[in-house]
This record gives sequence, C-alpha cells and structure tokens, in this order.
Amino acid sequence: MENPLTFHRYHGLGNDYLVCHHSVATQLTNQQIQRVCDRHYGIGSDGLLVDGDDGEIPTLRIINPDGSEAEKSGNGLRIYARYLFDCGRVAHSPFKVNTLGGQVSCLVEEGAHQVVVDMGEARFNPAALPALVEGTEALALPLMLGGKSWQATLVSMGNPHCVIRVQKLDLEQVRQLGGQVETLPLFPRRTNVQFVEVVDRNNINIGIWERGAGYTLASGSSSCAAASAMYKLGLVDEQVTVHMPGGQLTITLNKDFQVRMRGPVQKVATIQLDKDCFFDMHG
Repeated sequence: MENPLTFHRYHGLGNDYLVCHHSVATQLTNQQIQRVCDRHYGIGSDGLLVDGDDGEIPTLRIINPDGSEAEKSGNGLRIYARYLFDCGRVAHSPFKVNTLGGQVSCLVEEGAHQVVVDMGEARFNPAALPALVEGTEALALPLMLGGKSWQATLVSMGNPHCVIRVQKLDLEQVRQLGGQVETLPLFPRRTNVQFVEVVDRNNINIGIWERGAGYTLASGSSSCAAASAMYKLGLVDEQVTVHMPGGQLTITLNKDFQVRMRGPVQKVATIQLDKDCFFDMHG
C-alpha cells in the first residue's frame, strides 16, 4: 500500500520548503513535483526537501520548483535539521547530513527555533561552480547586463553562486537581471545570483535570484556565498549579519573560508495532498 502523500511545510525567513519522506517522493513524477510546488495549482513552495533516512547519516535531496535538483541549500538544511529534530531522530547535539554538495554538520539549538549549519568551505575556483572562466579565481569578473557593466565574484558553496556588488541594493534590479545572469552560457549548470550592498564591516544587504526558483526572499547558501565574497574582497570582518527581504542570518567565517550559518526555522503545517491535484483538466 502506498504511503499517504504527506508533506511538512517549514520556512526559514520566508523561504518556504515542503519536506517529505523518500517513500512519498518516489510516488511522484518530476512533473507532479512541479505541480506540488506550484502556488496556484498545488500546495506551493520554494522547493521540495526529500528525506532519505535509510543510512546512519541522514541524506537530503533538494528539488527546485522547476523540477531541477540543487546540490545544497542553507535554508533547506536548517529546515531539514528542524524536521529531523521534530521527528525525534536528532537531539540538541551536532549531527551530520549528506547532500549532493557535500556533508555538513548541523545543530538544533535549545527551543528548536534556531539552527546552526557548518556549510563547509567557500571555494573561489570557477571550475568548482562550474563556470567557463579561465584562472583559479574570478573575483572581479566583468559582466554586461542591461547595457551596463558589472563586476562579479564567483563562489561555490557546494552549489554555484555569482555575487555582484552594488553601491545601493535595488530589488527590482534583482528581479529584472537575475534570470539573465542565471542562464548566462558561462554557467553550464546555471547559477544562483546575489546582488550585494556592503553597509559596514559587519552588515550586508542582499537580493537573491535562486537557480530554478527565481526571486527569493531569503537563502542560506546565498548568504554564505555573499558574505564569503565580501570577506575575500576585504570588505567585511569574520562575522557578518546578512540582511534580506525575509530577515537576517548570521554568517561566521575563518581564514580558511570555512563558513558557519545561524538562523531561524518555523514549522507551518503538516499537509496531506489529494491526488486530484494531478488530474489534467485540459486533457
């Protein structure tokens, strides 16, 4: 007998995900997952987190609303950690999680509303994204967008990021240009995009265009990438508060560019999907 199509909705700073067990995900086609994530025809979310719990170390798969698969997600990892805690599979001590973008360490703090994730190393080699750019670093890569010249810093957090520094953050600009940057030919697997305004040595404002999801209120891996890029450029100190439309995350870096993220998670609902959602009314 098939498992009911049960999903758990959480959000991290307005970046919302549905979590389901892999036995639920295996019942769905890629097209049906896209329908589930649709905000008008399904439940709606910024992506689906699939819990693979068969091994000793939990494994997380991250599926974008367009059906593509992401290697890593900071908000997704915080949400998955909280989900594991809510299921009673972890406690208030560090534990490992496997992702396509590498293994990370998570900690659900007392009260369960704050989660810390050691996101691993920020890497600046374009080949790590991958990006079709020569050299071992691309810290001031020239881009022509909307008839204007911009400079980008390429960062891999286990997933690809193109960080563009601006004097003043304009979220409408993020919406207009983010999709163009995501699909530039120099990013064969596309890329996440951040526009960054440095406020001072400990604060940055960012706008986010997420690969496979579009304009997003908040993103953990984007926060890590943006803070790492500004740290690499010598513009911020080792602890940075990243301000996004959805709220704030605290990013801590060391000299080896190991990145730690701390931020909130809230549970919203447990939802059982009706398969009538998938009926083709136009067939």
